[in-house]
Amino acid sequence: MRRREFIGLIGGAAAGLRATAQAASVRSVGILHSASFETSRSYFAAFESGLAEAGFKRDQNVSLEYRLANNDLDRLSHLASELVQRNVDVIFVGANTPAVIAAKAAAGSIPIVFVMGADPVKTGVVPSLAQPGRNITGITGLAGELFSKRLQLLHELVPSARAVAYMVNPANPAFTEIALKTNAELARGLGLQLLVVQARNLDEIEKAFVSLGESKVDALLVGADTAYGALRHQIVALATRHAIPASYPVRDFVEVGGLSSYSTDYVEVYRKCGAYVARVLKGERDLPVQQPTSFKFVLNQKAAKSIGLELPSTLLASADEVIE
Repeated sequence: MRRREFIGLIGGAAAGLRATAQAASVRSVGILHSASFETSRSYFAAFESGLAEAGFKRDQNVSLEYRLANNDLDRLSHLASELVQRNVDVIFVGANTPAVIAAKAAAGSIPIVFVMGADPVKTGVVPSLAQPGRNITGITGLAGELFSKRLQLLHELVPSARAVAYMVNPANPAFTEIALKTNAELARGLGLQLLVVQARNLDEIEKAFVSLGESKVDALLVGADTAYGALRHQIVALATRHAIPASYPVRDFVEVGGLSSYSTDYVEVYRKCGAYVARVLKGERDLPVQQPTSFKFVLNQKAAKSIGLELPSTLLASADEVIE
């Protein structure tokens, strides 16, 4: 064999080894989400930012496999199984309880990092926040626990209110009979009657608003659910059309003309989830479930004017943000 050919073979083999090593160093993250990419774009960008800040950059040393249910919760189990078949290193689950339950049922030994609004202990996802299990952890937005605060703020927005509607998605396990009973009791403590309205999709939501108009409810509290987030423009438009003062689960609704919201900053939560996934990719296990430490009360003054509601000066002063 000629010397030049020999050197060429050695060089080719070395290049092949480098390519193999480089491919082996690329980690994979499966992303299961119940909503669509379009309605969750800012959250996914924050998640990828958190990954990058921790040293995992897309198309460099980490690949991302998105599986989005587009609010068809029946697809979640199949999508979770697809990620398992792809043999991803970690599954990140965004948004709500059904998605987390589907991932947990399919994942086997694959680690899971989740973000969910409901309490993961009460919904049976983990046994405790401090010790959720070796292969599962995440961040909870405490959306359910914020019910009483949101109801209190809504009552201050509409002091004359006596009947408040609570819109929930019956397909979401977070809205259990026990949770709804507890919330009804909290409402009674404020001298309010809580009317639970169930709606899964736009058609049911539109019918619900007709019913609310006929019932002459004084205010509306929209439950935390990704299906509602995807339909936020329509829900806000319906609340405005029927002149119903409403409290929404996240700021996204207020951005598009909703009256008020009180929640943690979910963009920041998703960024932290990216950092949490990075820790798992580096081999950490037994990580506790995190809880948010800051919450924001957001008001939309233009929305209030559109339904003839005068915002109390005390609430305007206490709001973390007022959209003009």
